[in-house]
Amino acid sequence: MSEAIAVVRASRPNFLVLAPLCVGQGVAVAWQQGEPPALLDTLLVFVGALLAHAAVNLLNEYEDFESGLDLITTRTPFSGGSGALPEVPRAAKRVLAAAICTLALVILIGLYFLWQRGLPMLVLGTAGVALVLTYTRWITRSPLLCLLAPGIGFGPVMILGTLVALGAKLDATAITVSLISLLLVSELLLINQIPDAEADRKIGRRHLVITFGTLFAARLVSALFVAGYAVLITGIFAGWLPLPSILSLVTAPFALWLTRKLPRAIDQPDALNVLLGTNVAILLATLALLIVGLSL
Repeated sequence: MSEAIAVVRASRPNFLVLAPLCVGQGVAVAWQQGEPPALLDTLLVFVGALLAHAAVNLLNEYEDFESGLDLITTRTPFSGGSGALPEVPRAAKRVLAAAICTLALVILIGLYFLWQRGLPMLVLGTAGVALVLTYTRWITRSPLLCLLAPGIGFGPVMILGTLVALGAKLDATAITVSLISLLLVSELLLINQIPDAEADRKIGRRHLVITFGTLFAARLVSALFVAGYAVLITGIFAGWLPLPSILSLVTAPFALWLTRKLPRAIDQPDALNVLLGTNVAILLATLALLIVGLSL
């Protein structure tokens, strides 16, 4: 495998769909407010979000390789990294360079929107860059921060940042949508930490699965699902979300099935992998259906 291919793999392209879905929610809210955003600004927001997601993935891959985690972790299709650097160690510097370059492009796009929108963009943009830079090395050593940081990044920071960048209002709809993503993305990262827990412990990480155990994590997965769907239902009844947003509840039975199976699957790698894959599908489908509901 060439170094260039290793860099691409280290960006985890299969998982970059999450960023466009989060931006898509912000764009849908902006359209609902009756002010179609400018095409150039919309494209720049999508590109910036993709680059930010790629940057955090690249930094995570580089840090995991340098710490030795990549050599002791058990990879699954949904956790444990891409495995690109253990296969091509000489590509490590290129992965770091790619992370720096992608983050630099994110900052340039952010500066454009800072010039356009002012202080609110500075606050959200600075928060986003800080999360990218600190997630792997520092945030993963704090159980609460490690639980909430991914959800904050893909929820309030990305969705509200999209609205600010597009000149839209931060209304009750925007806050509700960002909170749903915060809860469900936090759930996604939490469940993906279960198979990594033992290897993470050996290099000094202290995320919630390590601190409180896998069964507690399984219960918290259920709680985050319930909270996410509860916010969705509350938003519909309160009039903060349009009625077609109820489409997102189509995934709820699958989430219920997953939470009932998870405690018994924790020590069964094959069964756990099935649940991890199902969980990704639930999250992506829920967010996609929410975009549809907001757009109808």
